[in-house]
Amino acid sequence: MPKILIIEDEAAIRRVLVKILSEENDSYSVEEAEDGLAGIEKIKNTDYDLVLCDIKMPKMDGVEVLEAVNKIKPETPIVMISGHGDLDTAVNTMRLGAFDYISKPPDLNRLLNTVRNALDRKELVVENKRLKKKVSKNFEMIGESDEIAQIKLMIDKVAPTDARVLITGPNGTGKELVAHWLHQKSERSKGPMIEVNCAAIPSELIESELFGHVKGAFTSANKDRAGKFEAANGGTIFLDEVGDMSLSAQAKVLRALQESKVQRVGSDKDIKVNVRVIAATNKDLFKEIKEGKFREDLYHRLAVILIKVPALNERRDDIPLLIDYFADKIAKEQGTPKKTFSNGAIKLLKEYNWTGNIRELRNVIERLIILGEKEVSETDVKLFASK
Repeated sequence: MPKILIIEDEAAIRRVLVKILSEENDSYSVEEAEDGLAGIEKIKNTDYDLVLCDIKMPKMDGVEVLEAVNKIKPETPIVMISGHGDLDTAVNTMRLGAFDYISKPPDLNRLLNTVRNALDRKELVVENKRLKKKVSKNFEMIGESDEIAQIKLMIDKVAPTDARVLITGPNGTGKELVAHWLHQKSERSKGPMIEVNCAAIPSELIESELFGHVKGAFTSANKDRAGKFEAANGGTIFLDEVGDMSLSAQAKVLRALQESKVQRVGSDKDIKVNVRVIAATNKDLFKEIKEGKFREDLYHRLAVILIKVPALNERRDDIPLLIDYFADKIAKEQGTPKKTFSNGAIKLLKEYNWTGNIRELRNVIERLIILGEKEVSETDVKLFASK
């Protein structure tokens, strides 16, 4: 039930507003406050979905209320109630963050439309926050080993800067998680994070994917198209498997890093971009450089900060934590009770040679949960986790 607070010093206006809102929608819960100070006290103690606030009031006027709410409950939309002489002030309050304003005496349709729109906006804000939390949970970094502690410390130091980061490590170790943590803990976290899997894009299309193209640049270019660098403007671009990028694309990426500009394929027009670059690879780039497959100047541009993600075999003490994490996650995904693992089963799993790293461990845990007993035993591991 949406909760609405009316802050208005004129009792007659309060009664009109309560009557209109209650009759329009009996699912609204409407409360009143006779002045700004009383309203702020209520807002401190209750999460309202919308506040309707008069501008001219004793003790604390509407502008002061707006500024206070922006500090204590910034996600709460506020609609200002203005008398005829307050219209200029009402417009100015929108610059300070008010959702909208309505004039006295309130027009029925205008009031109801504004209330509905403001409540929709609050719902969107709440949903966005929920999704952000979900994203954050999807990219949790599980582990208490020294290796993981060092990576977390490095992320905390590096994330607030715009320094480029090169993440190295075998497949399945969690390089993508590191990239997401760097973005989420950065000043750019409100901007986009655009991921590009350089190994999955054919070499003849990688430049178009990264930098976009203009209509007619090649046979299938039927219209102008922005590239990933443009899409990431104001945020982060994550170049996964950067070691698989073609040399011609590497040259253009190098220019983009040097000049903060890109050119769409088929165009000579520069487009300025403000992008932080994070790259990852499972390849030995020094070996690639020696073989002429990777540009040394690009390597030095990308590797301002190096983060090496260890193989799972190098952090076996984290395996019990990962087993518990995946068992919980899989149970929630499947809507089934969480299964436990016996000490013998955990001991066996710690001794396995995890060539596929965390990705392989997750698949094995899911298989054991599906095929094993209520408590996954040592026998279950021997039967179902063998390679």
